Amino acid sequence: MTALWTADQAAAATGGTTPAGWAAMGVSIDSRTLQPGDLFVALTDARDGHDFVAQALARGAAAAMVSRRPDGVAADAPLLVVPDVLAGLRALGAAARARSPARVIGVTGSVGKTSTKEMLRAALGGQTRLHAAEASYNNHWGVPLTLARMPADTGLAVIEIGMNHPGEIAPLACLARLDLALITTVAAAHLEAFADLAGIAREKASILDGLIPGGLAVLPADLDVSPILLERAAQVGAQVVTFGTTAGDWRLDQVTLTETATVARASTPGGARLFKLATPGRHFAQNALAVLAAAEALGFDPALTAADLGRWAPPAGRGTRDRITLDAVEGQGFDLIDDAFNANPASMAAALELLALAQPQDGQGRVGRGRRIAVLGDMLELGPDEARLHADLAAHPAMAQVDIVHCVGPRMAALHRALPPRRRGRWVAAAADLVPQARSLADAGDILLVKGSKGSKVSLVVDALRKLGQGGSPDSTGTA
Repeated sequence: MTALWTADQAAAATGGTTPAGWAAMGVSIDSRTLQPGDLFVALTDARDGHDFVAQALARGAAAAMVSRRPDGVAADAPLLVVPDVLAGLRALGAAARARSPARVIGVTGSVGKTSTKEMLRAALGGQTRLHAAEASYNNHWGVPLTLARMPADTGLAVIEIGMNHPGEIAPLACLARLDLALITTVAAAHLEAFADLAGIAREKASILDGLIPGGLAVLPADLDVSPILLERAAQVGAQVVTFGTTAGDWRLDQVTLTETATVARASTPGGARLFKLATPGRHFAQNALAVLAAAEALGFDPALTAADLGRWAPPAGRGTRDRITLDAVEGQGFDLIDDAFNANPASMAAALELLALAQPQDGQGRVGRGRRIAVLGDMLELGPDEARLHADLAAHPAMAQVDIVHCVGPRMAALHRALPPRRRGRWVAAAADLVPQARSLADAGDILLVKGSKGSKVSLVVDALRKLGQGGSPDSTGTA
């Protein structure tokens, strides 16, 4: 197997110094998940990665990128010494991009970045050697790490690029030198750091600064802020392909949802197009349309792309639906929709629509009638209007189909107050407070949606509900 980085290559890329003779098969920033043969990068974040270099080397790391030799590490240890570790990782990512002939897609947006990235992986991985970001590695270290892990013979790379504050996207996009930039949508998220939606749109549009000359931009056409995106595309000289539900080169004309699938019909430059997804969700159909547009713009086979896209399933924590069996003999249990990774008003609305579509089963549990139940955690970083944005969820049309709404966190108290009494479930200040109550939240035949921003830690509730199907006893000692 060809090494990802030799000592000489890594030293040349970073300007660091290192003993000769080592070769790394991968790149890792976590000594706990490091694989033998990885280059360990000792980043400093909540903890100093230098404190884990000895552990990484003991686990079989080929070498460690450091800014100093840590205590307890031998003088002859295979260390790649650089002035600054994060800068060294960025340099390694830039070198990986420079040596590869790969075409690179950058994906950003207020909602749907990770799902769209994974759709691209599923749809195009069968037609080329594809490299994509793991999980949601989309920040100042995630993007260079993804690039540094890219094999030299990659045919297509998919890079997810996120932000929390102004000025974060453009440097990462420029590092990746994009052949195609895709913006999923612009919605109310991270409003704490931006004055308004237009400010968010301008930051999202800055991904276009990373396009190579003549690069492609796949942009939503029917947003109020679409003119901001299109203006920036014109400024950088991008070739533009648009998509949307009411306008666009690719227009979503009809979406039919079932409990297990999405069937969509679209108008495209090549005529009418029918495509399917093996998971329900109107928002997924919109993301899939953007994927099909991007794939065709890059010259991939449309039939193969649509067929492989049809087998895509959402990543864990982003709308996956699982059966939790309470009684294996009788086959009774409840369905759990795990959407606990992130939340803003747009993604919350999509999740509620998905719950409203799901069909509970009557005559199974203690209650007798299957229920649709939502456990909703705080939506974070929404700025001064956060109370209204939470309370507004009570008026969403899908709420009419939800039987009980349990609210988690101080911000969700606004929704709890806005709900009609018949729909109002429990309110708790923190997710851990709801964990001991997990057994009473669900009955056989129910369908439960759990959704909230990652910081709300509603994943603790997901874990507790899953334990009900394993004979476990949920408690409040877990961590998100």
